[in-house]
Amino acid sequence: MQYHIYKYIIAIDHFKNELYIFNNQTAGDTATDGLEKLEYLIKNKNFPEYHFQLNGEEESNLTDQQFMDTVDKMKQHIFRGDVFQIVPSRAFSRKFLGDEFNVYRALRSINPSPYLFYFDYGDFRIFGSSPEAQITIKNRVASIFPIAGTFKRTGDDEKDAALARNLENDPKESAEHVMLVDLARNDLSRHCTQVSVKAFKEVQYYSHVIHLVSQVTGRLHDGVSSFKIVADTFPAGTLSGAPKFRAMEIIDANENIKRSFYSGAIGFIGFNGDFNHAIMIRSFLSKNNTLHYQAGAGIVADSVPEMELNEVGNKIAALHKALLLAEEL
Repeated sequence: MQYHIYKYIIAIDHFKNELYIFNNQTAGDTATDGLEKLEYLIKNKNFPEYHFQLNGEEESNLTDQQFMDTVDKMKQHIFRGDVFQIVPSRAFSRKFLGDEFNVYRALRSINPSPYLFYFDYGDFRIFGSSPEAQITIKNRVASIFPIAGTFKRTGDDEKDAALARNLENDPKESAEHVMLVDLARNDLSRHCTQVSVKAFKEVQYYSHVIHLVSQVTGRLHDGVSSFKIVADTFPAGTLSGAPKFRAMEIIDANENIKRSFYSGAIGFIGFNGDFNHAIMIRSFLSKNNTLHYQAGAGIVADSVPEMELNEVGNKIAALHKALLLAEEL
């Protein structure tokens, strides 16, 4: 876990095309010219631009057949009663030359999601366009937004509308979604009162997929810190399964690599206890001129391995497109 407090913050309102500069001052900090220096840098500093180029073919920790075999293995755990639902994943990597910031520029253009982020930690970078919150807390009201149920978009509005209706009525997708909504309710009930489902199975459209999304909320008990509920609801059920702990044990025993950044969370904490954390999906980790990315599929009793393989492909389609577009920038 890693959080940072930044002395200077530049906030950009993309809707109003306005830029704000903030200076967080600590006790004993008497400097008064920081904002002026930052404003000067914004107006006058020139940054070099570098191209991006893919270098070699995509690699994966699993073949298509191996992933489908994993789905069958997960179904056996479900039939034995170990879990009701579980989310195995598949990892990919691609070597590159140049500046991977162009990939982020491309990704935010073709897949504008609620959470767009780019963090440069020196020897590695994390960036993405995640559609899903891990948890949000505002004025001591916690919210989880389970996303479960995925169909690929066609590019035709009428066909997509028909697909959305099919998605809402699909027994497998509905079963998966209901389980994860129940899991979110159980997670919040440990530290909240007034737990309720504010929205259920709403259809949301993204650049390459259609999702079913719900909202579960609860008010924190008196004396419960925001950190406590954030920790106890992590990781998201939509990236692990139900029951969560047993699902994570099975995933750990069967996936041949550690998940690392994938299915983690990234976001901010307010000094007042507010939280806003995104799940790291539709995201890249860049290290040693290699981009790493990953996607999973929710497995229930009637899952079809070929369909789950396609779901993984649908989820990373925007990432693939961003890689190709970045070479043109």
